[in-house]
Amino acid sequence: MKILKVEVGKEPYEKEISHDLESIQREVEGLFEPVYLEPKVVLCCNEEGKINGMKPNRRVGRDIICGPFFLAGLDREGELTSLSEEKLKEYSKLFHEPEQFSGNEPELEPRMTFYSM
Repeated sequence: MKILKVEVGKEPYEKEISHDLESIQREVEGLFEPVYLEPKVVLCCNEEGKINGMKPNRRVGRDIICGPFFLAGLDREGELTSLSEEKLKEYSKLFHEPEQFSGNEPELEPRMTFYSM
């Protein structure tokens, strides 16, 4: 599948990867967490990026993603698929500039939310 890879300190680039768990985890350097950006676009990042000290990469909403991540498309069943050409261009532009962080940003602190039933 065609993805948009975003590495720390680099411009995003298109990449072709296999559609299997091992390939996805290789791209994010560990366990992956999906972050749904819009109905047909998902950001896949390392779910422990902040905990294991990965470098800050980009701001996404009110958070900072640490470590490498990629964007992929979603099909009707919610499965990962290639990112459309339109979305490749849109997100390449959005993440074009590598960001600089001081290391003191409050968003870099690991957080956990506990729910009780």
